[in-house]
Amino acid sequence: MFRLSEKGEKIQQMFGAIAPRYDFLNRLLSFGIDRRWRTIAVQFLRYQEGSKILDVATGTGDVALEIARTTPSSVTITGADFCREMVELGKEKVAASPYAGRITFKVAPCEALPFPDNTFDSVTIAFGIRNVVDRREGLAEMRRVLRPGGRMIILEFSTPRSAFFRQIYYFYFRKLLPMIGGLFSRYNAYKYLPDSVLEFPSIEEFSRIIAETGYRNIQVRELTFGIASIYVGEKV
Repeated sequence: MFRLSEKGEKIQQMFGAIAPRYDFLNRLLSFGIDRRWRTIAVQFLRYQEGSKILDVATGTGDVALEIARTTPSSVTITGADFCREMVELGKEKVAASPYAGRITFKVAPCEALPFPDNTFDSVTIAFGIRNVVDRREGLAEMRRVLRPGGRMIILEFSTPRSAFFRQIYYFYFRKLLPMIGGLFSRYNAYKYLPDSVLEFPSIEEFSRIIAETGYRNIQVRELTFGIASIYVGEKV
């Protein structure tokens, strides 16, 4: 049985504490752009009739719901997250949606996915890979559960290349975001967000890590001046 590290347990507890305000603050702090980013990421899915798709670090199920909205009714989606509080909120959202029969949830960390090898045609993870303590293990697990020819799609924050825009971005992330988050939820949690983004590898370095984990045909698409990036890799 997989056991989270001390750091992993602290991150898990933090997300459990902010779960009730998580969706609201996502919309507020991103000015709603996060919805557009998820929509674009889902366009990279690989599937056919009857496919199975896994959304890792699913949180409250936003990506799982977007996948269901944009794929045939025969496609089934599983959302996995290590935070039970997030999963419970996700179940409520899905139950109230038109896609209740197509989406199921599992409480599980990215590093230990409770699925057989070669199960899914696509695996997604949005704004979650930076919270995975052992990222290489997480990438390897997602590759393990992919079918040969399957596709992994990662949506994650990144650092803008423009020096001017990067300074604006840093000011918002370091100063304004924790303050606004603290007004509605927990300050420390919304200070963790920019800290985790700023320590995340560069686009080039993270692409190299993905390749070293065994993925091929890697693509990167930068979004909104490089605030976020989509990474796509395939299991061959």
